[in-house]
Amino acid sequence: MTDKPRVGVLALQGDFDAHRRAIERAGGDAVEVRTAEDLRDVEGLVIPGGESTTMLKLLNDEHLFEPVREFGKRKPVFGTCAGAILLASEVVNPHQDSLGLVDITVERNAYGRQIDSRISDIELDDGKTEAVFIRAPVIRRVGQGVKVLASYRNDPVLVEQGRHLIATFHPELSRDISIHRKFLETLIQNGDGRDDENPSR
Repeated sequence: MTDKPRVGVLALQGDFDAHRRAIERAGGDAVEVRTAEDLRDVEGLVIPGGESTTMLKLLNDEHLFEPVREFGKRKPVFGTCAGAILLASEVVNPHQDSLGLVDITVERNAYGRQIDSRISDIELDDGKTEAVFIRAPVIRRVGQGVKVLASYRNDPVLVEQGRHLIATFHPELSRDISIHRKFLETLIQNGDGRDDENPSR
């Protein structure tokens, strides 16, 4: 483990550059991931917001779907908005394939059209943070072992299961880097490199 955790940011589509800057502000070393080979040198991965169906197509086109899923069986993954959809075990409205790394059901575009996007404060254990919702999905079900860290309108918006973290909003668009810092702390805790297919352990 280096002094600065090396975090990959999936750079196929979406707001990956904003995540790169947020990770660096939080004290990590961010690198863009576009191939399976890029995954070899990172200790965790961020799947950014964007358009989930487009991102899913690009993952398959670039032969990255299975490498990312296998990566997530061993190392931490942080998904935001579209990334949250891709990490879920079940996606509805409509159904689509996903990586199945976190035991949640996600409904796409549940808050409405982009014009209905909003910025709201949400409560965390250590205070409030700004949550930027842009065509956000809604977590409709959380499975056993999934911890809800924050909610909005009674829906979970920040959850974790084992080493994985999911936000249905865009923390990279906020000045507050506490959520990215939390993910870096998870990387440090996971630094023993264990190959464990159960992310909740």
